[in-house]
Amino acid sequence: MKYYDKLIFELSKEGRTAFTLPADRWGMDCTGAIPSALRREKDAVLPQVSEVDVVRHYTNLSQMNFGVDTGFYPLGSCTMKYNPKINEEIASMGAFAGLHPLQPDHTVMGALEVYDGLDHALAAITGMAHFTFLPCAGAHGELTGLMIMRQYHMAKGDLKRTKVIVPDSAHGTNPASAAVCGLEVVEVKSNADGLVDVEALKPLLGDDIAGIMMTNPNTLGLFEREIGEIATLVHGCGGLLYYDGANMNPLLGMVRPGDMGFDIMHLNLHKTFSTPHGGGGPGSGPVGVAEHLVEFLPKTRVSGFNGNFGVILRAYAYILMLGKQNVKLAGKYATMSANYIKESLKDCYKLPIPSVCKHEFVFDGLINDGSREGVEGATTLDVAKRLLDFGFHAPTIYFPLLFHQALMIEPTETESIETIDAFIDVMKKIAAEAAEDPSFLKSAPHCAPISRPDETTAARQPVLKWQDSL
Repeated sequence: MKYYDKLIFELSKEGRTAFTLPADRWGMDCTGAIPSALRREKDAVLPQVSEVDVVRHYTNLSQMNFGVDTGFYPLGSCTMKYNPKINEEIASMGAFAGLHPLQPDHTVMGALEVYDGLDHALAAITGMAHFTFLPCAGAHGELTGLMIMRQYHMAKGDLKRTKVIVPDSAHGTNPASAAVCGLEVVEVKSNADGLVDVEALKPLLGDDIAGIMMTNPNTLGLFEREIGEIATLVHGCGGLLYYDGANMNPLLGMVRPGDMGFDIMHLNLHKTFSTPHGGGGPGSGPVGVAEHLVEFLPKTRVSGFNGNFGVILRAYAYILMLGKQNVKLAGKYATMSANYIKESLKDCYKLPIPSVCKHEFVFDGLINDGSREGVEGATTLDVAKRLLDFGFHAPTIYFPLLFHQALMIEPTETESIETIDAFIDVMKKIAAEAAEDPSFLKSAPHCAPISRPDETTAARQPVLKWQDSL
């Protein structure tokens, strides 16, 4: 352990201080203004350190955090891409950042114009008629969209439509949102090509089906080639099509969900349209609908105000900055990057579905994991841990659940060819290490501040404060 890898409490020395404060020149006892029930009975246990130790402590903590500003983040199904800093500057402008949601409309006409402009831009990109900006996150958008679906059927007096079909490759939020909305989830299996099995879908359709939830491309990064037939079948039984917009990146300017037959959709603005996301937020999940559902868009029931104005502002600035032609390039580059990596590594990692992918793809572990009699082979987890030694964040692992050793890679459209080539070289090196000595991978990472904590205990019983006994 390096000296400054120590906790700040471990650097503490009795009597050391990082500040001096002048005496109270009015001679008042400020603690007397604090109710006794709220006062400490004894001084807080704080580290006694110098100013330089404080500065180094927080600087070193900041450098221990991995993000898209520090390295490549190929996290599948999450679109952890670099986002232009100009959009951050726009969102932090005082004229926007200082707004209050309870201001009279006539004082926020510029902000309302942003909502209107983004509504028209997203409608043009997706093929929907209009959007609501009330939902504050993607899953919130899913719930809102399903509520619209339910309200549509209820308005027609079709109360028995209480089932929603969800593919086995779906994002986990899909069945969760349907359950929260009071709908019964019916799973449809994928075929050998990783796509919705149309023949398996047909027997599930009936007068109790409210709709189907899909993302296209799906979580395997594959475009659902039978989407036209699926739309015809679901509409034919009276159901609606819901589009999970989490995988919208590769379709930008190329294909529109509305043109595929989808009736309702949400977009993850924080994934596709320029808000660095992670660590719990912020997010935005506006919901768009086709023309025949516009009357069911919520006004105030979903949230008290239009959700996360800063995220919406960044998205609008991003779209205006790219323009029509460059929005289309984003989709093309995302797809090209993913296929380039897939083809470059398919001789080292198992590729269960070899067809052309969109923005992401899935390997199923190593081709040669180094296993032999008495020696356990390297796993997907070992590959992920070893990547940290080279300054790359690990891809998504063990999802989707269709494959036992899933390794899901999404390079996004913002990475250079040099960065992608460096990642490919490292992945090849790790595959060679696994074949030669899998035990070396199993003890990785070797260069990180910590190696392999008990992740289950850390999640369920986190230690969030200093304890002298530690």
